[in-house]
Amino acid sequence: MAVPMFILLALDRLDLAAYASFGAMTALYGRSEPYRVRLRSAGIAAVGLVLSVGLGTILAATGAANLIVAAALVVVIVGGLIAAAVYGLFPPTPLFFVFGLLVCAALPTPPEQVPLRIGLAAASAAFALAITMSGWLLRRAGREGDAGWFQQLSRSPQVRWAAVRESALWVAVAQNVFGALLAGAIATSIGIGHPYWAVVSVIAVIPPPHARHSISRAVHRIVGTAVGVVVTGALLFPEPPPIAIVIAVVIAQFCAEILVGRHYGAALVFVTPLALGVAHLASPLPVGTLLVDRLLETALGAAIGLLLVLAARWISPRGRTP
Repeated sequence: MAVPMFILLALDRLDLAAYASFGAMTALYGRSEPYRVRLRSAGIAAVGLVLSVGLGTILAATGAANLIVAAALVVVIVGGLIAAAVYGLFPPTPLFFVFGLLVCAALPTPPEQVPLRIGLAAASAAFALAITMSGWLLRRAGREGDAGWFQQLSRSPQVRWAAVRESALWVAVAQNVFGALLAGAIATSIGIGHPYWAVVSVIAVIPPPHARHSISRAVHRIVGTAVGVVVTGALLFPEPPPIAIVIAVVIAQFCAEILVGRHYGAALVFVTPLALGVAHLASPLPVGTLLVDRLLETALGAAIGLLLVLAARWISPRGRTP
């Protein structure tokens, strides 16, 4: 995340921060996997992220109607869930693909800048993939068996094409598609800015196939985002220089990754300033409007996701563990 952002800062092109950020999210994938498997996982994620950003950028440049954007959203949700299920990706949801699509579709984009913006996402993804794979060289140079120096690469997902025939996958597809379209439609109809945050909140709350349908995840998202909005306000209201925001975004990225596997709500305290900091750099808006929009749409999306989680638990046959 840091290297592309500081390059854009040096070039005075932080309006392109979103494209670099989504490409850099390639590095979220493949953790704790042997390097041959990691190359597959992170490579698939890189392709998915660049395709999502590219589709969103083209939609923005052509001024596509909301109906076309909604159709693209369905394609990305379905494709992301199938890829995650078949290749065992982790994170196992289409969250980052959806986020990349909708943010880029919402940014004003002159048609002549489409190749530049997609190319930036691709270059950032390639750099992140190289960083993700760099541990292979470290292990070759060092003594991999030395205790304490190298983590055991214990996660080794298998390719499972049979996953496309599992009902749990298609239940998750139905939940995500229905919830995302409903949240986007409500947010758009009542005129809240940034309706994609409501959509992203739904995707973040609904569990992946075979995971437990937990109510606490929705509560964590709302509370964590509320605290994160306060943190973001403390960061942005003094109107700091761009370099301070970039540094804060990088620190927030680090803290979010450290915490996300331990406590989802605590991680969101840092995910919120990360997302809002990048949004502010790419398209500056009054800080108060930005924060209120984020809070309202997170509550809307999380509430819809919570209702879908409750519905899934109610429909599930009694006595069967989801």
